[in-house]
Amino acid sequence: MTHSPAQLEAWMQLALDEARQAPEHGDVPIGAVLVDPSGNVVASDHNRREARADSLAHAEMLVLSAAAGGDGWRLTDHTLVVTLEPCAMCAGAIQQARLGHLVYGAADLKAGACWSLYNIPQDARLNHRVEMTSGVLAELSSGLLGAFFAERR
Repeated sequence: MTHSPAQLEAWMQLALDEARQAPEHGDVPIGAVLVDPSGNVVASDHNRREARADSLAHAEMLVLSAAAGGDGWRLTDHTLVVTLEPCAMCAGAIQQARLGHLVYGAADLKAGACWSLYNIPQDARLNHRVEMTSGVLAELSSGLLGAFFAERR
């Protein structure tokens, strides 16, 4: 899937807007948007683990779940844009959803499973590989996370 850098940045701005809502209910500021082949956002959300008391309520999981149903569960022609490199749980869900393209902002050196620690979406041993683009507006994503954690120290 080929998207222009300007389009990826515009979608990342939407994911950052979602991320900024998470601290309002005590959640880590991570946001995600899912885009269809026409470039329309079909789902968007942010972390809600604290708000829902649910360890599965990561932004990526919420967006993938919201998109499931109508046209089926396979998202081979969709793009997921998320502010932080997905963890192992989310990377597994991304791979299982047969996502076409993953775009993320900041790397997660402690828990990232899309390059930093593992590369689940592109593991050749699995039956589907996801195209990935990393580092889109990474500084903004990192800054948002840094400010959130600085307030809690």
